[in-house]
Amino acid sequence: MLFKDQLQFVLQHMKKNKLRVTMTVLAAMIGCAFLIVLASIGFGIQQTMKNEILSDEAITQIELWGDETLSEEDQQYIEGIDHVNVVMNQADLSGMVKSSLEDREGESNASIVDMEAQQQLPSTLSEGRLPEEPNEIVVGYHYAQILLNDADMAAIEQKSKKAEEAGSYYDGSEEGYKGELLNKEVTLQFYDDNTQEYMEPAPFKIVGILSSPSYDWYVDSTILFSDSLLDSYPNLITYPATTIYVDSIENVMPVLELLKEQNYQVYSQVEQLEELDMFFLIFKIGLIFIGTIAILIASIGIFNTMTMAVTERTREIGVLKAIGASPSLIQRLFLMESTFIGILGTLLAIIVSYAISFAANAILPYVVSFALSDEDLSNYELTFSLIPWSLVVIAGGISLAVAILSGLRPARNATKIEVIQALRQEL
Repeated sequence: MLFKDQLQFVLQHMKKNKLRVTMTVLAAMIGCAFLIVLASIGFGIQQTMKNEILSDEAITQIELWGDETLSEEDQQYIEGIDHVNVVMNQADLSGMVKSSLEDREGESNASIVDMEAQQQLPSTLSEGRLPEEPNEIVVGYHYAQILLNDADMAAIEQKSKKAEEAGSYYDGSEEGYKGELLNKEVTLQFYDDNTQEYMEPAPFKIVGILSSPSYDWYVDSTILFSDSLLDSYPNLITYPATTIYVDSIENVMPVLELLKEQNYQVYSQVEQLEELDMFFLIFKIGLIFIGTIAILIASIGIFNTMTMAVTERTREIGVLKAIGASPSLIQRLFLMESTFIGILGTLLAIIVSYAISFAANAILPYVVSFALSDEDLSNYELTFSLIPWSLVVIAGGISLAVAILSGLRPARNATKIEVIQALRQEL
C-alpha cells in the first residue's frame, strides 16, 4: 500500500467523522494553547525584569564592600585590570544634612564623591557643573521639593489626609521651593554623632543639579560634596564605598571573578541576572508541567476517538488483512490519524496562543493602570506574555508525543482483530 493510498485512507475516514474529529482537534488545541499561554507568562515576567535590570546604568558597575577607604595600592591594582574604566571612591555621611534657604528648611542624605573620577564618567547633571571648591555642592533633581516652609507643611498635611481618605498617597510634589536653585547659596548643618546635635551652619553654593532619576517614584534630594570637604570637617563620620566601572556588560563577570580570586568583597547586578535566570528556569518548568496536565486531559479525547475508529472500521481492517496488509501497516494507519489530530491541534494552538499573547500585552497595561487608578503603566515596557520559538517547539513536541501515545493502544488493538470475525461483522 503506497503512502499516498495510506494518506487517502486516513483522510477519508476523518472526513466521514468530521464532528467527532473536529471536537477532538479542538480539545487538543485547547490543551496545547493552555500550556503555551501559561508558560509564556513566565517568559514574559522574566523578560520584563531582565529589561528593567539591563536598563539600569549600574549594570556595568561593580560594588566593592569594606569598612575602610580603598588603599592607593589596591586602587592602582584595580585600575590596571583590563576593561576597568574608572574606580570611584565615595563616602556616605553618617547623619542627615539640614538645609536652609530663605524661610525654608529640609533634610537630605549626603555623600562625598571623588570628583576627579566623576569627571571621567558620562555626565549625570541636568544643568550646571561639578564642584571645584570645598564650599560648592551638587544637589539631587528633587532637592527643591524638600525645602519647605510652614505653609507648605500645612498644605502637605491637608492633601495627605484627603489622599488617605481616598485610599491613595500624596508625595508632596506640588510644594517646595519654586525658584531657580543653580548658583544659589544655601546654609547647611552637618549632624554630629557625638553630641547628637547639628553643627554650626555654613554657606555652600549650588553649582550643579543631578538629572532626573530613572524611577518616577524615587525622590532624589541628595547632596554631593567634593572630597575636599573632609579637610574642613575632619571629624565627620562617613561610610566609605567604592564603585568600579567596567566598559561593557560582557566584561563585568570576568572582572568580578578576578577580583573575587584576589579576596575582594565585590557584587554586581550581573550576578542578580544569573540568579534570576535560575529562578525563572525552575518557574517555567513548573508552568510547563502544569500545562502538560491539560494536554494529558485532552489525550483522553484522542484515545476515545481512536478507539471508536477501530470499532467502526473492524470490517475494513478484516478486508485489509485478507488482502495481505501487515499488522505494522494497520497500526501505522491509525497512528497516522492520531498524529494528524495532534498536528492540527498544535498548529491551531500556536495561532491562538500568539493571538492571546498579543492581546494580553496590548490590553493588560491599561487594565492594570485602571485597577491601580493612580498609576499609568501604558508607557512602561511591560511584557505580560512572551512566546519564544523554544516554547513553541517544547509545547508542540509534548502535544504531538501525547497524541501519538494516545493512539498507540487503539492502533495495537486494531492489529489483533481476527480476519474471520471482522468479515462477519455487519456493515
